[in-house]
Amino acid sequence: MKNILSFALLFLLATCSEAQITPEINSWVINTTGATGYNNLPSNVQTVQYSATQVYVSASCIPGYSIGPWVSNPNVPTNQNFVCKFTRAPVQNSGAPIYTSLGNTGLWSNGVAIFNPKDGQYWSGSAFTNGATTTGFNRNALVYEGVSFDNCLGHPAPNGAYHNHVNPSCLYNSTLTTVHSPIIGYAFDGFPVYGAYAYTNTNGTGAIKRMVSSYVLAADTGLVLTGANASTAASTPSTPTTRTGGPPVNSTYPLGNMCEDYIYTAGSGDLDDHNGRFCVTPEYPSGTYAYFVTLDATGNPAYPFVIGPTYYGTVQSGNTGPGGSHVTITESTTVYTPSAGINEMSNDKIRFQAIPNPAQNYVFIYMDKTSKNNVNAKLFDSDGKQVQSIDFLQPSLAYTLDLTGLPDGIYLLVLEADQQRSTCKIIKQN
Repeated sequence: MKNILSFALLFLLATCSEAQITPEINSWVINTTGATGYNNLPSNVQTVQYSATQVYVSASCIPGYSIGPWVSNPNVPTNQNFVCKFTRAPVQNSGAPIYTSLGNTGLWSNGVAIFNPKDGQYWSGSAFTNGATTTGFNRNALVYEGVSFDNCLGHPAPNGAYHNHVNPSCLYNSTLTTVHSPIIGYAFDGFPVYGAYAYTNTNGTGAIKRMVSSYVLAADTGLVLTGANASTAASTPSTPTTRTGGPPVNSTYPLGNMCEDYIYTAGSGDLDDHNGRFCVTPEYPSGTYAYFVTLDATGNPAYPFVIGPTYYGTVQSGNTGPGGSHVTITESTTVYTPSAGINEMSNDKIRFQAIPNPAQNYVFIYMDKTSKNNVNAKLFDSDGKQVQSIDFLQPSLAYTLDLTGLPDGIYLLVLEADQQRSTCKIIKQN
């Protein structure tokens, strides 16, 4: 066994060409098997292409896991044929704030759309009307549309785009509180979106903790509600009884129903007004700005859910607005081919992806929904020694390999079930 594994590892090392692939390229869940999702539509990300400055992600907007039904929502998911562009050198926006618009604000790692916290209706005069503003009172999508969310906390838009306003609960294990959450998407300013858990300290030290939003409900701040902007704090905090220029605060429109009921309060949480922070992460050991999905102490979505009212970085044209997320690629690119899922048997039915790869500290194994049940995973080092194992992996779920205690190098991941076997190389590098 040792000689076979050592030979396999030497072969993989000799043919490896991905050592310089960076997270914005290799963090996507790419469909390499022709798998389908809802209504037999192609699922996950179809293609990732990259140049020296850009990454282009082609996706159906259909996840690989089961979705639906959607109570009180007549819309039906359709293949969106997205082509989205992400800069490989994102920068902080130093100009006027760039508000997140309705529709896509980024992509989850499986190619599904990220939506902002608004449901698309705002208070105009004495009633709600379609559209959205940056200064008025916008309805909270979780409050008004949450009833139509499926078990994965997503639903389809009128144009057929399946999306999540809040934590994509089926994309990763958001109940895993002891390891740093994976990259689960990228915003259209090019910065990564992580799950809910990260290092306590921005320098990558300290225990793993839940990232807490710094948006506080007005009742807890003593601020007077005036749309997107609040007045100075009252000397004695009290619950607001009205929204200037907005709906009354009553049983029909209680506090929390409007996005603007939440006031950014610096220092009240871990994150800034964009719902992120500059910090060290497993994929960015030198540090990066990163957004975080926010949950409350009970695991429920916490405003602003993913990205704050404005982006941290600058946003390229083409991804947003009418006809957005269908950019035209006008430069020479390289197609990224993931290294996971090297099947050894023609009738193999163990289907998975292991990302990111190369990795610094953690690798996340995504089991395809068409994979066999009860798969056992074993990780071997270059000497053929087993260094880690996970038993009973199930379809449609994600699992974590903790590499933090292992030296840099090439490893072999072997997945087995019912005398069937699938392998892939895992590269650890810091």
